[in-house]
Amino acid sequence: MTKQPRKIIIDTDPGQDDAFAILLAMGSPEDIELLGIVAIAGNVPLALTQKNTRMICELAGKPQTRVFAGCDRPLSRNLVTAEHVHGKTGMDGPALPDPTMPLQDQHGVDFIIETLRREESGTVTLCPLGPLTNIAQAFLKAPDIIAKVQEIVLMGGAYFEVGNITPAAEFNIYVDPEAAEIVFKSGVPLVVMPLDVTHKVLTTRARVAAFRGLGTEVGRVAAEWAEFFERFDKEKYGSDGGPLHDPTVVAYVIRPELFKGRRINVEIETKSELTLGMTVADWWGVTDRAPNALFVGDVDAQGFFDLLTERLARL
Repeated sequence: MTKQPRKIIIDTDPGQDDAFAILLAMGSPEDIELLGIVAIAGNVPLALTQKNTRMICELAGKPQTRVFAGCDRPLSRNLVTAEHVHGKTGMDGPALPDPTMPLQDQHGVDFIIETLRREESGTVTLCPLGPLTNIAQAFLKAPDIIAKVQEIVLMGGAYFEVGNITPAAEFNIYVDPEAAEIVFKSGVPLVVMPLDVTHKVLTTRARVAAFRGLGTEVGRVAAEWAEFFERFDKEKYGSDGGPLHDPTVVAYVIRPELFKGRRINVEIETKSELTLGMTVADWWGVTDRAPNALFVGDVDAQGFFDLLTERLARL
């Protein structure tokens, strides 16, 4: 019996690494049925993330994809962005034409709610690649959908790798810790791709050369994105490439066997000035708090890049 492709909604704030995640999903129709993409303010403001999302769809040759704009700011805080990492457009590097495909009129949060109400319970996976504001808003507005979500696979948080925007916090969680707390306490099965695993998938010279070696427009653009994006992390961490954070989410949906983690309790710090947005991961099981997430810590990095390159080659 052939397995059915998994229905997913990608929630994203592109970002070069978000672009890789979207392209991986689009190059994997036998594994993934992409119901729609919702943009969120995060790496850059919403006006840019929704535009960037449409540019990625057009690059992939998928202008029929439904793209929605979600929330333009966190639930109760001012927006923090990351132009210092992604450049002023969010996707600096190669020059891409402005998108001509439309942005859907419906608000992204309403699209999430409507889709979960329409589809059979337990068949839709949410894949947030940025701050969790849209997901939290959907859960607040329509609590009936929470029980219908199959799984949430998200990129966010850190434990052993500590923070990348503050000493204690990873960017996506830090931008909207209140939203993250709602999602982590929702009871939905969670799979978390923290910096602990994303810092193991580095764009080494050989891996970037493999993108360029595809000889396609997607391959060329992917290589240029990787080269722009990695300069910041190479300088900061002294690593031999930048971490491709967000595509780990989509790779997990396609090939979970590439990853290893532990089912543990993860709480979000929302009160402390010092550790705001920290994902307090009970890795060693020292509390009696019930596990609420598969917290991923390891990956077959070459297997991940082989999958990514093979799927990019199809676009």
